Parts: sequence; C-alpha cells; structure tokens
Amino acid sequence: MAATPSRGEVLSLFRSLLRTARGFSDYNIREYTKRRTVDGFRHNKDISDPSSICAAFADGKSQLEVAKRQAVVYSLYAPKLKSIMELNHSALPEKLPQILS
Repeated sequence: MAATPSRGEVLSLFRSLLRTARGFSDYNIREYTKRRTVDGFRHNKDISDPSSICAAFADGKSQLEVAKRQAVVYSLYAPKLKSIMELNHSALPEKLPQILS
C-alpha cells in the first residue's frame, strides 16, 4: 500500500488540475474541467481513511493525465472562433458581420 499523500501533494494535484483546465481553448470544456476539479475535491475533503485517501489521490492523478491528453487533442482540433461566452459583448454588434462571414 502506498503512503498517504501529504497536504502539499494534494494541493499540488489540485493546482495542476486547475492549471491543466486553463489549457483548454474551448470555454465550455475549460469551465467544466475547473468545476469538476473543485467539486471532486470538495466531495472528498472529509475523507479520513488512509486507504480511501490514497484511492482518491490516485484517481485524481489519473484524471490529471486524462485532462493533459485531452488538452492536447482539443488544441489540435480547436475551432478558430471564440465561444459566445468569451466574446466582448460591447463590441459584438460591430464585429458581427466579421464573425458571420
């Protein structure tokens, strides 16, 4: 059985997941990844059993690897247009003909 991860290792995993989420160019995927990270850590914050902590940490590490691979794949096939959530809404009427053409 692996040693229980330290608080620093858990925080490092959390920061790495959030940093990886920033790598997604698509707003929806980026926000979903951030939300899932925060929700997962909140859900597991009260775990006290060492084996459960190790299992949750291992799951988090595997999710980090998946997110890193997905960020690369999404960057290869990312659309050139920004999401409506990322557009500057005050400039939208001026740029609408450019966006639609």
